[in-house]
Amino acid sequence: MNPRVSIVIPFYNCPYVPQAIQSALNQTYAEVEIIVVNDGSTRHEELLQPYLPHINVLGKSNGGTASALNHGIRHASGDYVAWLSSDDFFYPDKIRYQLEFMQRENVLVSHTNFHYINEHSDVTKMHGGPEPMSELDCLRRFNGGNPVNGCTVMIRKDLFSGVGLFNELLPYTHDLDLWLRMLLNGHRFPYLNEPLTAYRWHGGMGSVRHADAIGREASMVWSRYREPLLQRIAALGG
Repeated sequence: MNPRVSIVIPFYNCPYVPQAIQSALNQTYAEVEIIVVNDGSTRHEELLQPYLPHINVLGKSNGGTASALNHGIRHASGDYVAWLSSDDFFYPDKIRYQLEFMQRENVLVSHTNFHYINEHSDVTKMHGGPEPMSELDCLRRFNGGNPVNGCTVMIRKDLFSGVGLFNELLPYTHDLDLWLRMLLNGHRFPYLNEPLTAYRWHGGMGSVRHADAIGREASMVWSRYREPLLQRIAALGG
């Protein structure tokens, strides 16, 4: 039996959500569950209506992306979980290619390349992700950086039982915090150099509106993990 993949889409007042949902429905891999977590939206909820027969909508009070992701993960029935932001979309082979890659590599988590798109869904930059990197190079990049785009990540669900879920006290860098916990628990985080996600860069996104706060919070996360990260880099010959 093929493994099931749960695609979790956190949704809060986002007009692009139909494209995200449709891209999940268009996957060439059949064993997919689509979970939209309505994080207390006050606008654009009517956009979910046409998709209700095909998706599972979970409602909750507004708590931010980390809480929405955790809510979806807790309710996911899949063997794997993929995160899709409501303003991004997956290309049709995303789930199939990444799952095959993870099974070949025998890993519990992976990330991929992506294209940048604008508010009109036009591609503005192809292959926006990093160049292929070794395990040691990946660790080095995490020392003051984050080479992983969260919406390209797929995680086997049982990995969360060992490292925990997203930290809901971190409104902006919950992804960085989780990636570092995974790496420091000894998990490989390989990179599939295929652009399988369209990542929308627009003026209304949190990465633009909260850039200063994100920088401050990221500095705190890096300082928390710097020593164990440097020890792991040294252990691998870095």
